[in-house]
Amino acid sequence: MLARVIAAIPIAFATEPAFAAPGLDGAAMRWPWALPFAAMLLSIAAGPLLFPQVWHRHYGKIAFGWSVLVLAAVAAFYGVMAAVAAFLHTILTEYLSFIVVLFALYVVAGGILVTGNLRGTPLINTALLGAGTLIASLVGTTGAAMILIRPLLRANEQRENKTHIVVFFIILVANVGGALTPLGDPPLFVGFLRGVDFLWTAQHLWLQTLIVVVSVLGMFFAVDCWFSRREPRAETSEPAHITIRGGVNLLLIAFIVAALLGSAVWRPGVSFNVLGSDIALQNLARDAAMIVIALASLWLTPEEHRAANGFSFEPIREVAKLFAGIFVTIIPVVAMLEAGRNGAFTWLLRVVTEPDGTPHEVAYFWLTGALSAFLDNAPTYLVFFELAGGDAQMLMGPLAGTLAAISMGAVYMGALTYIGNAPNFMVYAIAQERGVKMPSFFAYTLWAALILVPLFLLLTWLPVAPILKSS
Repeated sequence: MLARVIAAIPIAFATEPAFAAPGLDGAAMRWPWALPFAAMLLSIAAGPLLFPQVWHRHYGKIAFGWSVLVLAAVAAFYGVMAAVAAFLHTILTEYLSFIVVLFALYVVAGGILVTGNLRGTPLINTALLGAGTLIASLVGTTGAAMILIRPLLRANEQRENKTHIVVFFIILVANVGGALTPLGDPPLFVGFLRGVDFLWTAQHLWLQTLIVVVSVLGMFFAVDCWFSRREPRAETSEPAHITIRGGVNLLLIAFIVAALLGSAVWRPGVSFNVLGSDIALQNLARDAAMIVIALASLWLTPEEHRAANGFSFEPIREVAKLFAGIFVTIIPVVAMLEAGRNGAFTWLLRVVTEPDGTPHEVAYFWLTGALSAFLDNAPTYLVFFELAGGDAQMLMGPLAGTLAAISMGAVYMGALTYIGNAPNFMVYAIAQERGVKMPSFFAYTLWAALILVPLFLLLTWLPVAPILKSS
């Protein structure tokens, strides 16, 4: 039965509309159309660092401004109705499903309270990082990070050196751990919306993810042992224990997974056309189920659990506003990418294409990863997904190595900077608030690069890695 369900997922999405908005001629567009998208991503990268007070007060207005610029340009060149159709297509067929799932996972995970009297020994810290990495593909990197960062910091309150603990936590729990399902990391959910099988990444990236996770956990244990030996030991007579409250949210997470799978299998053949964009009934039902699940979590979870977790809606509100800007400003970029060799991005196509016309998978891995680190991994994944043809069936079949390279680059290398993935900066802010002296933007990038880049080189050349054949 499960095999039939999984097999049905790509078929269920095969008739979904393309991401590119109807009525836009990507071949006629030139590179200036990509400037608002680049400016949007540059604003996200530089705003919190260069003008933090202005950014945190007005980030929604900034995202709105870049979005309006794109839609105004579309209206000027293609007509007002084309701009309205492009906006509705993007919001109704892609953005809403994307943000509703993130919202449901964020709310449900925020109701799970982990407490105890754990003492931050190297073994316990490694176990907590391993547990967070394990659940990240089930509750999302944001969910896993929010569930475990506070218990981890409480366990290490008496430790003098704990910066390294948070750095490794960001790498593993907030990034690499989400590599196995669309629930784990936003770029993989974008792929799921574009027709990638729910369990495709788990089936194809489990070995690479295992290599990275085991290697990084081993490095962390060695580093934490080194720091631990130089600190006074805190004595405690109480046996270690851990308590998980808000357990109803674990059931609700299962309902989220069921809703995602159900929307892929249930195909009533009913859709609603809105200015050229078909909205399938199963997708509406899925999104409605996500909202109901989130509301159920808010109703069933005692308020003190969320208060103890420091839960607020501001992080998901920020994500919702910024991704709305990203999804709108990327409209012309996707149209140009879908134009292929006739579009403005033919030079990028040459970089990631071998002389015989086949994809250069090593280039896809490193370019997707590098841009994911300094921009945002979800839109970066989408750009290279479209550059590789945008056909989920081909990318899961003959071009499986290309899809694996894009997926690994987007998820793994999102850990290289604070801005590579949504939870990175959230964890940074929580740690700073708890008195942990976190490294600066560039110092963290150096830490992460020293840990991860040798492993990425290993994946590039290792025989078990699917991207080897292009090397």
